[in-house]
Amino acid sequence: MPKDPLKTRLEIAKTKVSKKNLFDKKSNPSPIGTAFKLSTELVAAVAVGTIIGFIFDKTFGTKPWFILIFFFVGVVAGITNVIRSAKNMQK
Repeated sequence: MPKDPLKTRLEIAKTKVSKKNLFDKKSNPSPIGTAFKLSTELVAAVAVGTIIGFIFDKTFGTKPWFILIFFFVGVVAGITNVIRSAKNMQK
């Protein structure tokens, strides 16, 4: 006995809706994960800036100057990344 076309279409629609709901759950991260992501972006930018400054200071022999400059560049870059990410999360 062949299946009813209405039942077939209903089954297809149900599978599409269930797949869509699975993807929607993945796009809504937990608040702890969001906070960890934002804090990691800030800390990573500051660390990378400081390391670059340290390498330049060691290379050129200008002990504290490049560390200080690149530390503040890293802070600005980290804050910019956090603001950009927060704006993307609000969309």
